[in-house]
Amino acid sequence: MTSTFSREDAFAGWSRLHGGIDPAGSVWIRGWVRVAHACASPLIRAGVSPSAATVLGVLVTASVPMIALAGSGWPLLALVVVLVGAVLDGVDGAIALRTGTASRWGRVLDSFADRCSDLLLILTLVILGAPVWLGVGLAVATLMLESVRASAQAAGMEGPGALTWWERPSRVIVTSFAAASSGIVWCARQLGVTVVPWIDGASLATLYSIAAGLLAVAGLVHLLVAVHLQLRR
Repeated sequence: MTSTFSREDAFAGWSRLHGGIDPAGSVWIRGWVRVAHACASPLIRAGVSPSAATVLGVLVTASVPMIALAGSGWPLLALVVVLVGAVLDGVDGAIALRTGTASRWGRVLDSFADRCSDLLLILTLVILGAPVWLGVGLAVATLMLESVRASAQAAGMEGPGALTWWERPSRVIVTSFAAASSGIVWCARQLGVTVVPWIDGASLATLYSIAAGLLAVAGLVHLLVAVHLQLRR
């Protein structure tokens, strides 16, 4: 089954689970789906269930803030762990699709796991140096976006409503950049290299968090408009 599952099958399966939205229309979602299905193949052969992959993804992501807290060059390892957790986050759906084991409970568990991972990634930004108030604001905006989506789906909307600028791939990318920047700045200073004296890991984490906040607000507005139009129909 896994050997004959093509890229088109992966896109079609994702589209069925997300209200008919074509993932090929977004470079981030398209890449996300392709990586998830590529990594799902060995896990399927190993007999890993979708729920097991979901739980494992959260546990891996939970270690990211602790690694970042160590400071120095450790955020570079946090970057790797963020990416591993992100892959596991997408793999559970790919496993369910390709093995025919998708369930309503699986969707609830996946949504809960996603929100836990979102908050853990935002906590990582704060640990890397972003102000607490900015992290709290970003968390609120992210949860509001997902709350609107969930409420609209409960009211009869099919799929995510719209693919905004602040989806799971964007959240992973922002945290990855912040972790990479923090680690690289520390390594550069150990080598005596200072490109911009006033730039450090904390200020970069703040800049990334501000950018994330703008994306979250824009995404929330975009989703509200899309939901309003779809539910009116």
